[in-house]
Amino acid sequence: MKFAAIIEYLQDREKVQHVRPVHRQYLATLKANGQLAASGPFTDESGALIIYEAATAEEAEKLLQGDPFHAAGIFLSYKLRPWNPVIANREAFPAS
Repeated sequence: MKFAAIIEYLQDREKVQHVRPVHRQYLATLKANGQLAASGPFTDESGALIIYEAATAEEAEKLLQGDPFHAAGIFLSYKLRPWNPVIANREAFPAS
């Protein structure tokens, strides 16, 4: 089951840039393990959308809380909701 997290970031660009490499490595590991469907920051740098693949909401919450951005206090707030993708245009997403 997919869970979408809409996340608000701390507005400290320097701190975000400093932690971003380990955050992205964490997400790459989740992707390799089949636990990440998609992720990316909002273009206004206010936060991000992360879509997890997890059996339960509790498991998705643990994935979010295991993120280095969470540990560093960059995730100010988030809303995690079950998500049912009905239509997807895979051609609209670059290969990653």
